[in-house]
Amino acid sequence: MEKTIAQDTAARPRINPYAAVFFGVIAVSISSILIKLSSAPALAIAAYRMLLTFLILGPAALATSSGQLRRVSGGDLVLSVASGLFLALHFISWITSLKYTSVASSVVLVTMQPVFVVIGGYFFLRERVPKNAFYGALVAMAGSIFIGLNDARAGQESLLGDLLALAGAVLVAAYVVLGRGLRQRLSLLPYTFLVYGTASVVLLAASLLSGTPLWPYSAYNFALFLALAIFPTILGHTVFNWALRYVKAAVISVSILGEPVGAIILAIPILREVPGPVQLLGGAITLGGMYWFVRASSAPPPEIRRFTGEKRRWRFSSEIINVGKGCWKRRNQ
Repeated sequence: MEKTIAQDTAARPRINPYAAVFFGVIAVSISSILIKLSSAPALAIAAYRMLLTFLILGPAALATSSGQLRRVSGGDLVLSVASGLFLALHFISWITSLKYTSVASSVVLVTMQPVFVVIGGYFFLRERVPKNAFYGALVAMAGSIFIGLNDARAGQESLLGDLLALAGAVLVAAYVVLGRGLRQRLSLLPYTFLVYGTASVVLLAASLLSGTPLWPYSAYNFALFLALAIFPTILGHTVFNWALRYVKAAVISVSILGEPVGAIILAIPILREVPGPVQLLGGAITLGGMYWFVRASSAPPPEIRRFTGEKRRWRFSSEIINVGKGCWKRRNQ
């Protein structure tokens, strides 16, 4: 019988989800490197990345989840289209940023998306945000301003790239906020079929309307497009979506902070991009603030912590009393 909820299986996964998250971080870390190595326009890179991803995952979704796809409600279909639109705009903005600024600046700034996810949840979903999390967000924002001011001295193009990367963080946050509810009602493959399919159509249409050439490109560029689809998209972000079934969202959020670190390390030998001391300091401040923010956002409210603490103490006291009663009964038998 086909499942209609966002749970792929109730059994223990064959693959360790924590190992999957670790390798997923490595996979997404090479995204910016592959983009930098391509000579194609940013819009063409984004279009082929999503189209190839959709062509790889689409047949599996149709083969295993066609029934669930037919039962998708009108509201969920609208949300899927909106989520795919924001995902497409995110790729346009972020991939374009890498044409203007360094890997270090771009990946650090786009990784600020959890801040905007929580802000969106606060304003649109009325979700509570711990006060301590806002302090972390302020630190992260200060680090991003530090990076922007440093890049502004390098030229207007670098500053434009920073702003595009920050816009990419806002857009991917909108994609995450819209998709969060969808994943509770749709399993992984139907969700990716609808969202990735929408993003592919949007990016192909944008390429045609803007006159961006989709052909011809060298075999080297097409190999990079395919690598972007397989590694950072399928083995990276899609694996993160799968792992959310088995690990806490906070684990994913904190782990993704490893992407800028991996990308910066890879950019040094591959692209000969060595970040300066000011850039490294700004990146460290931003990532430190992001870590503070994610940890504070995922922590339960104080009243819940007090309640669970009291519950544990009461359970421990009850166990002691029960043991004492048992010993008293045995003694008097």
